[in-house]
Amino acid sequence: MNNPLLRLRDLGQSIWLDYIRRDLFDGDLDRMIESDGLAGMTSNPTIFDQAIGQTDLYDAMIRACDRGMSPDAVFEKLAVADVREAADHFRPLYDRTDGRDGFVSIEVRPELAHDTEGTVGEARRLWRACDRPNVMVKIPGTREGLPAIRQCLAEGVNINVTLLFSVHRYVEVIDAWFSAFEERVGRGDRVDRLASVASFFVSRVDSKVDGRLETRLAQAKDERERTAIRDLLGQIGIANAKVAYQRFEEHFRSPRFAALELSGARLQRPLWASTSTKDPKYPDVYYVHHLIAPDTVNTIPPITLQAFRDHGEPAVRIHDGVADAHRALRSLESLGIDYDAVTRELEEEGVEKFGKSYADLLATIAAERARSS
Repeated sequence: MNNPLLRLRDLGQSIWLDYIRRDLFDGDLDRMIESDGLAGMTSNPTIFDQAIGQTDLYDAMIRACDRGMSPDAVFEKLAVADVREAADHFRPLYDRTDGRDGFVSIEVRPELAHDTEGTVGEARRLWRACDRPNVMVKIPGTREGLPAIRQCLAEGVNINVTLLFSVHRYVEVIDAWFSAFEERVGRGDRVDRLASVASFFVSRVDSKVDGRLETRLAQAKDERERTAIRDLLGQIGIANAKVAYQRFEEHFRSPRFAALELSGARLQRPLWASTSTKDPKYPDVYYVHHLIAPDTVNTIPPITLQAFRDHGEPAVRIHDGVADAHRALRSLESLGIDYDAVTRELEEEGVEKFGKSYADLLATIAAERARSS
């Protein structure tokens, strides 16, 4: 077996593509499913902004929309069409794996990140519009998102919990999952095909923390302190993910889950997101390499997929250095870095970033419609 991506599948990790664009449906997507073991696809406002704004693939579809439709409605029509078609390409895999893989994700609008009722309403609408069993609706794991996640799961909507940075918030997401599934089982509803993943962002953590560490490095008083700080550079994102995986194992290897499993419930798998390397100091498959783990998903952009296909070294490493991971996170506090504040800031920035991308793509749609009028 020469393709390292296929070996990841054997190790229990599913690779999803963090990218969507209509021209993939002309053959490339099917090839990756067959040759690379690609097992799913995720989208977000930034990905759609690039697909719609940087190509002419969507221009005809935009021009064909009714003139009375708002840019929001036009975008939803485009996004739903792409997600439905992608889901159809993955449907054979979904059926073959009995609903474990083959999912495509679509995201609620970023402006709803702090609106519980609005999120529930939009998730229901997107779920009905996509009308595919192998679609997941992405809901941000904000404080206000937690009750929406629970409600939608309890109603039978597949959910991809996104924008997770804090292990504490992740544990709250797990509890929402358990509560929703227990409610369904309690009233006799099926849970055997209800799917969910919890998307933990990784490289963005290092981008944020490394900046603070570099500041502390410039202020260090001796070589011992400088060495201690250097040892933390590029380590916190992976350390955070390893601790999160520990929590996953604790909760989903528990008697509480075993009781649900008797009714057919499946694990809410951790999904590693933001695993492309942002800092050129680190190898291009740095995060993929360190976060190979059973019962996980890694969603990666095309360039990282290609890099791992070329020179990835598959092996389960999630349990390596877990004690060091805990020490690294504790060390931040000793350096005066409030990690809870870091994760709050990352969540806020994540919502803002997707909000800007969403506004940009709406402007692109409006401009294209103006040109065609």
